Amino acid sequence: MRTRPLRVIQWTTGNVGRRSLRAIIGRPDLELVGVYAHSPDKVGVDAAELAGLTEPTGITATDDVDALIALRPDACCYNPLWPDVDELVRLLEAGINVCSSAAWITGGKQTPQDLDRIRAACERGRSTIYGSGAHPGISNLVGLVLSGCCERVDEIRITESVDCSTYESAATQQAMGFGKDPDTPGLAESVRQESAVFAEAAALMADAIGAQLDRMTFDVTFTPATGDSDLGFMRIPAGTVAGVYGYHRGWVGDRNVVSVGFNWIMGSHVTPPKPLEHGHVIQVFGVPNMRTVLHCLPPKDWSEPFMELGMIYTAMPVTNAVPAVVAAEPGILTLKDLPPVTGRFAG
Repeated sequence: MRTRPLRVIQWTTGNVGRRSLRAIIGRPDLELVGVYAHSPDKVGVDAAELAGLTEPTGITATDDVDALIALRPDACCYNPLWPDVDELVRLLEAGINVCSSAAWITGGKQTPQDLDRIRAACERGRSTIYGSGAHPGISNLVGLVLSGCCERVDEIRITESVDCSTYESAATQQAMGFGKDPDTPGLAESVRQESAVFAEAAALMADAIGAQLDRMTFDVTFTPATGDSDLGFMRIPAGTVAGVYGYHRGWVGDRNVVSVGFNWIMGSHVTPPKPLEHGHVIQVFGVPNMRTVLHCLPPKDWSEPFMELGMIYTAMPVTNAVPAVVAAEPGILTLKDLPPVTGRFAG
């Protein structure tokens, strides 16, 4: 049995990474040994300050990757917006296990050459990479669990059905089409590429239920705003995209077997194709049909912005997986490979 805390480095401290950092500091079974800062203004800042805590840790952020690797951590919580294969290779070949929320579920959106580099780095370092999050991530895992109640599974469909206006990242929202002319050439293809990790999740679910997919498709509907919305961090003028409704779908012949997508709006001046359900709608069609909606809600003593709940929801499936990932065999692990990942008792 392990008698010492696992040594962990936190990679980036943005919206999601900040919540991961905070959790690592608070866990007795994890020891924070280093923090990577992408922004120059965070270099030299104590981890506690970056995590919104008051008691200093004595660990300051750095952009010196060699120095972080020299700390010989057991694991890295890797939370940038997008994965950087060069960074991942450096960590993995150094023997550092990686738990990622950075648009990584299976690695399927990477090129074959980059996937080969990742596998080779895992082999050299005897290390493991694992990706999760809220959606894709936990939502897909719950879909697989519900499928275990079925005698027959025809389709698993996961839909994130939310108002995105509390997520204050103009670059991310614009990349998904918000605020643009719905008739912008190539907009649907751009959104497909931006959301390609959803296709990874769909393929993962198909594999887990024993469906050999013939092809993947993507479809999307853009809904224009009926009036101007000023969200503070960006504007959605009337007539531009204020609703994005789409799915990455996996097919066996002419049967849609897995679907992972989104029903997103920005602001109040829009009526989406389907009413919002303010959560992750998880449906398994078969015998019997199964359905649930995951709602991310604040506790009674919550005083932070509502958006922070979503950041915790995204970060914790990754941070809580660290012990299981460190204990696992080397290579690329997915949601269906690990034992159940649980949170920690507050006592």
